[in-house]
Amino acid sequence: MDSEVTVWSLVTNAGALVQLVMLLLLSASVISWALIFQRLKVFKKARQAQLAFEERFWSGMDLGQLYREVNAEPTPFSGLESVFRAGFKEFSRLRQQSRDADAVMDGTQRAMRVAFSREQERLEMHLPFLATVGSTSPYVGLFGTVWGIMNSFMGLAQVQQATLATVAPGISEALIATAMGLFAAIPAVIAYNRFAAKSDALLKNYETFAEEFSSILHRRVHSSEQGAA
Repeated sequence: MDSEVTVWSLVTNAGALVQLVMLLLLSASVISWALIFQRLKVFKKARQAQLAFEERFWSGMDLGQLYREVNAEPTPFSGLESVFRAGFKEFSRLRQQSRDADAVMDGTQRAMRVAFSREQERLEMHLPFLATVGSTSPYVGLFGTVWGIMNSFMGLAQVQQATLATVAPGISEALIATAMGLFAAIPAVIAYNRFAAKSDALLKNYETFAEEFSSILHRRVHSSEQGAA
C-alpha cells in the first residue's frame, strides 16, 4: 500500500528550484510577521504618547515649564513631543538673537518641519518591505508553480501511459509554491494598508498640532514685540 501523501512530503520531494522558491517565501513570511508585531507595538505606543502629551499641552501648563519637563524626560515614540521640543527650542533661541518676529517664526516652523519629517520616517519604517512582500510574493509563488508543472509534464513525456496518480503529485508539489506565495502576501498587504492608514492619521494630528502651536507662538512673539515698542 502506498504511503500517505502529506504536505511535508510534497515539499521535500519537490525540485531544487521550487524548494528554493518555497524557502524564499517562508523567509519573507517570517520577516513580515516579525515586522507586523513590531509595528503594532510602535503605533500603539505612538498613539498613547500622543494622547498623553495633548492632555498635558492643553492643560494650561506654562510652555517653558512643559519644555523643561519633556526635555529632561523625553517620552519614547511621542511624535507631538518631538515636534514641540524642536519648535520651542528654536523659538527660544531665535528670540534671544533677533527681534524680527517673522524671522523667528520662519525658523521655528522650519525646525518643526524637520522634526515632523523625522517622525514620518519613523512611522513609515519597514512599510515598503511589507508592500514589496505583498505585491511580489504571489508572482514568486506562481513562478515556482509554473516551473514545477513544467518539470512534471517533462517527466510525463517519458511515461507511456499517464494516469491521475502519476500527474497529481507533481502538480501538487508545484501548487504548494502558489499557496505559500499567497500565505506570505495576504497578511503583508493587510498589515501595510492598516499601518499606512494609522501613519496618515498620526501624521495629520502632528501637522495640526504644529499649526496650532505655531499660532500660539506667533501671538506670543508679536505681543512681546508690541510691548517692546
